[in-house]
Amino acid sequence: MDLAPRTLRSIKQLFMVPVCSAAIVGVGMLGAAVSVHGGITGIGSQRSVGGVMIDAAGVVRTATLDEKQELANALRQNIVPAEGMLNDTTELRMISLAGLQKAILQRDMDGQPIPEDIEFLAGLQQIDYVFVDQDKHDIVIAGPAEPWKMLDDGSVVGTVSGDSTMRLADLVVAMRSVETARQAGISCSIEPTPEGRRRLQQMLSRVKLRPGQNPVAMEASMKEAFGPQMILLTGIPGDSRYARTMVAADFEMKRVAMGLAPSPVAGLPSFLEMAKNDRQAISANPRWWMACDYDAMSKTDDGLAWKLAGRRVKTMTEQDLVASDGTAKASGRKEKMAQLWADKMTESFSELSKAIPVFADLENVMDLTVVATLIVQENLAAKAGIDLSTLSQTENSIELAQYSVPRSVDPQCSFIHGRNGWVVTASGGVDVNAFEIVEKQKVDASISETRQAALASAGDRWWWNK
Repeated sequence: MDLAPRTLRSIKQLFMVPVCSAAIVGVGMLGAAVSVHGGITGIGSQRSVGGVMIDAAGVVRTATLDEKQELANALRQNIVPAEGMLNDTTELRMISLAGLQKAILQRDMDGQPIPEDIEFLAGLQQIDYVFVDQDKHDIVIAGPAEPWKMLDDGSVVGTVSGDSTMRLADLVVAMRSVETARQAGISCSIEPTPEGRRRLQQMLSRVKLRPGQNPVAMEASMKEAFGPQMILLTGIPGDSRYARTMVAADFEMKRVAMGLAPSPVAGLPSFLEMAKNDRQAISANPRWWMACDYDAMSKTDDGLAWKLAGRRVKTMTEQDLVASDGTAKASGRKEKMAQLWADKMTESFSELSKAIPVFADLENVMDLTVVATLIVQENLAAKAGIDLSTLSQTENSIELAQYSVPRSVDPQCSFIHGRNGWVVTASGGVDVNAFEIVEKQKVDASISETRQAALASAGDRWWWNK
């Protein structure tokens, strides 16, 4: 799609915002942008038990209740609720990518800001299907959808399910990042520094617990020795909402696992609680991370219809081996108690994502990344005869807001005295390997009927219901 310089400048005005001195991103993250020109709204998302603050230096911390309420009150004044048929809850809402691009450019030509229906992708909650429409030169994504609302903590979720609403900003980042991800993958991790590990090892070597002494009394000095942890991001822009979603999800997982925040799910105790009940079973430094969890992708013989299925997210674990110089490497081994907690986290994920919306946001960015990767890997744009450059090309299309890049966090860790000495639970992350998901395919002729019915029900809008 050929964008004239005037159009490019105007689109930038709709989507851009200066980097703020500090931004609350909570567990659901800031939205696509906060436009100084009244464009796309910067919807933030926090949960009532605590959000996340990222300051200008990229330091991550838990936000105060006042900070979260201030952001939510400011954003609530700007959000417009769903209207008309967008108020309908549907099992299948179709979104035309050709129509979406056209709607974005039309708003620019009219000098109008991006409305909520575009920003929130017509209330889409999940992507279950991708259809190629060769007759209309289009690619259609489809899934359940419902009206949106803002919670008191700033999260934007569906009014019925409570699941997070998908975002245009995440779709754009996913489309732009396919080739980068091919080389480096998409990941986030919050890691102790080698220096911090070394200082902690030296301190712990001098610690001698007296009989009956509670190790909690030493935790403050242990954390001081450990020092700040570094945030590492690959595959996507560090200043994007996508990046913040991964960081916040990792942050929240750590807090639940380590007992630093109460678990909102009855069946998911902290790892610390589980370990206290069986200290002799703990013998290593566990790491947890969240990864994609999809079934094989179903497709028609002609590759014009695709179906996504599966849990979306799973929690994985293995032991870290820490050398004397403080460096760590994966051992490839799993500790039994850590694996049990990972399994409980996976089983509780659906319930957990309603209580902590960033986990549902993580599911959404995984869906969008899988779809973007599928489009590229299977040459779906060429099959459809569609130019997706408005969504996928940085040079001549949408320029999203830039936020302070998350760089470090105060120690998020717990200390347990196991059978072989001290065990530190500190490391983790997020791994989005969409290429692996797209490679696993199976033929299912039945989804051809779903495609035909979906395309036949199209109207004049860029979105429509089944």
